[in-house]
Amino acid sequence: MICSQNDIKFYKDFQLTNFNTLRIKSTAKYFYMPDNAGELISLIKKYKNCNPVILGNGSNILFSSSGIVAPVIYTGRIKSMSNSNLTIEADAGCKVQALSKYAYEKNLSGFEFLIGIPATLGGACYMNAGAHGQSISDNFISAKVYDIEQNKILTLKKEDMDFSYRHSILKEKPYVLLSAKFLLKRGIGEEIKSKMDENLIFRKTRQPNLSIPNAGSVFKNPENSELSAGALIDKCGLRGFRIGDAEVWENHCNFVVNKGNATSFDYTNVVFEMYSKVKEKFNIELRPEIIYIGKMTGDEQKNGKY
Repeated sequence: MICSQNDIKFYKDFQLTNFNTLRIKSTAKYFYMPDNAGELISLIKKYKNCNPVILGNGSNILFSSSGIVAPVIYTGRIKSMSNSNLTIEADAGCKVQALSKYAYEKNLSGFEFLIGIPATLGGACYMNAGAHGQSISDNFISAKVYDIEQNKILTLKKEDMDFSYRHSILKEKPYVLLSAKFLLKRGIGEEIKSKMDENLIFRKTRQPNLSIPNAGSVFKNPENSELSAGALIDKCGLRGFRIGDAEVWENHCNFVVNKGNATSFDYTNVVFEMYSKVKEKFNIELRPEIIYIGKMTGDEQKNGKY
């Protein structure tokens, strides 16, 4: 059902299947689609006490199959980009793949690594997304964020963001990214395009194709191991391990794919098995990159310690 509140479009009992890259079936009680930062802020203020879900491209998240009671606010319509000399400024809802292509069109180098990442800029900055030895923090200058507690917009410089491996200050503070500015390097179009193509080929051969439903890497690579999370899981014999329609991907064991109608229960049970086997065999506790959103079943709560 399409509704309108102060000219902000929203839906009741909205199906989220096409708004998460794992393609989990989940229903949002209320789903809002603001068109600009002002509308986004007004919704956050309105639902401050309800812990609203700020949703970008829906990667690196697992929606509960039991549904989402908290208001879901989708940022995908807030996606303007601008360029001045060597800088690019973009809104939180911009898809980073589009940002990579935009930089290429301007003959700017530094965003080639983003071409295979299925995220919006808000999510990429939130978790300091990276690939091919680069991270979103590498070219970062500053960001505008909305401070929910103080009810004001702040400008944060790179040193304020507390960037580290898959981490930023956005995970610690009640901040919502509105936009960010980056400094790139002048490049040659053909070389930029060649690097983008190379990165896409790597993605297609080493990670699930974007058409294969998945939520991205399940676990962070452990700091105290020479082996990656995927290699540790593989050595536990879990390649192809499956519960329901959730399966450890055959080509890279740090991905769980949806073979058709996987539920959040299927997914969490597979991930808990991965975590448990690695803990048992190597005494290493893997830490998840995936964020669970919504109501957990009893068994999901029991397995939630991973």
